[in-house]
Amino acid sequence: MTITFFLTDPFPVLSETFVINQITGLIDRGHEVRVFARRPDGASPVHPVVARYRLVERTTYWPTQPRAKAVRVLGAMGLLARHADAMPMLLRTLDGARFGRTATSLNLLYWAAGMAPRHACDVLYCHFGWNGLYASMLRDAGAVSGRLVTVFHGADVSWQLKAHGDDVYRRLFATGDLFLPISEHWRTRLVELGCPAERVKVHRMGIDPQRFELLERRVVPGQAVELISISRLVEKKGVEFGIRAVGHLVARGRDVRYTIIGDGPLRTSLEELIARLDLGERVTLAGARDHDAVHAALARAHIAVAPSVTSREGDQEGIPVSLMEAMAMGMPVVSTVHSGIPELVRDGVTGRLVPERDVDALARALADLIDHPETWPAMGRAARAHVVEHFAIDALNDRLVALLREVA
Repeated sequence: MTITFFLTDPFPVLSETFVINQITGLIDRGHEVRVFARRPDGASPVHPVVARYRLVERTTYWPTQPRAKAVRVLGAMGLLARHADAMPMLLRTLDGARFGRTATSLNLLYWAAGMAPRHACDVLYCHFGWNGLYASMLRDAGAVSGRLVTVFHGADVSWQLKAHGDDVYRRLFATGDLFLPISEHWRTRLVELGCPAERVKVHRMGIDPQRFELLERRVVPGQAVELISISRLVEKKGVEFGIRAVGHLVARGRDVRYTIIGDGPLRTSLEELIARLDLGERVTLAGARDHDAVHAALARAHIAVAPSVTSREGDQEGIPVSLMEAMAMGMPVVSTVHSGIPELVRDGVTGRLVPERDVDALARALADLIDHPETWPAMGRAARAHVVEHFAIDALNDRLVALLREVA
C-alpha cells in the first residue's frame, strides 16, 4: 500500500513518538510511506530513528504562508501561476460555499499546492481530527485521492469541540472512511457526536517493550525516593499538582526528589511555584531531553507521576506514551482518572489513580507507595505485563496494516 501521513503540525516532533512508531512500522512491513507536514520542528531533540529511516527525505513541507494576509494573497497568486496545470483544482480550494472559513484563510490553497498537481495514494492517514477534516476538504477539492483514515487522540475531541462546537467534524463524519480513536473513552465520545459507529474502531498507540528493560525498583536506606514525570509543560499535564504534592510530602517528612523532563510555555510559572514552595533542592525542571537521556532517567527513578487534568480550555490527554514506557520498565505509576488513562493504569494493580486536581489525594497515594516499597516489584511486573499485552507496537502495527488493507 501507499500510505500518506497528513500532518498540519511540525514533523518530526520528539514528543509525538507515536507517529514515528507507526511510520517506521509501516515501512518495516514493506509499505510506501510519505508525509505531508507544515514544517520541521527544529525546537526539540530529534528521535534517533528519524535519521535511520530517512524520514525527512520522505516528507514534503507545505509552502510557507506569510503572516500578513495581503502578502499571503500575493503568494497564493504566485502558487496559481506556478502550478498552472493544477489551476482548476487549486481554484476549487477557494470555494467559500463549499469549504467556508478555511478556504478564506487560504490554508487549503497552500496545502493543495504542496500536493500539486494531484497526490494519489491508497490511504490518507491523519493523526488528530482537525487534520482529518482538512484532508477531507483537500480530497473534495481533488488535491488528493485515497481512503481517508483519521486517528483521534484527545485534544481533538475535547478543546477542539469547546472552541468550535460539537458539529465541527460533521463533514468528516460524513465522508471519512475509517475512524481510529486511541481509547474506548474517545470511541464512546465520537459515537455520541454522530460518528457512524460501524466505521469506528479503537486502535491504541503503543511502544516497543523490548526496548525497555524490566528493572525491579528498590530504594536503598538513606536514599531519596526518585519521582519522575515526562511531559510537556502545558496545563493538561498537571505538573503543577505534582509539584504541590511533593511539597506536601516534604512537609510530612518524606525524603523525595522530583525530576520533570520536558519543556513548554508554563516553565516560568512552574519555576516560580517551585521557588514559592521552597522546593528548589527537591524539584528539578530538566527541560527537553533526547531519547537516551529519558531512558536513563526512567532507569534511575522509582515512581512515575502523571497528574493529568482537563485544562480550562477543555483540553484533555489521550493515553500518555511516557507512562507506557515507565510501566514497561517496571515502574509503579501514580496518575489521575482522566481520559483513557484508566485503560492503561489499573488502580491498585499497576499503580494508583486519584481524582484530577486533588493535591491531597495525589500526595496520599504517593506517600502510600513511598511507605510500602515492598509493593513496588509486583506492581512493576504487572505494569509491564499490561503494556506487553495491550500496548506493544509490533502487534498494534500488524493490526493497523490489517485495518488499512480492509478499508483500502
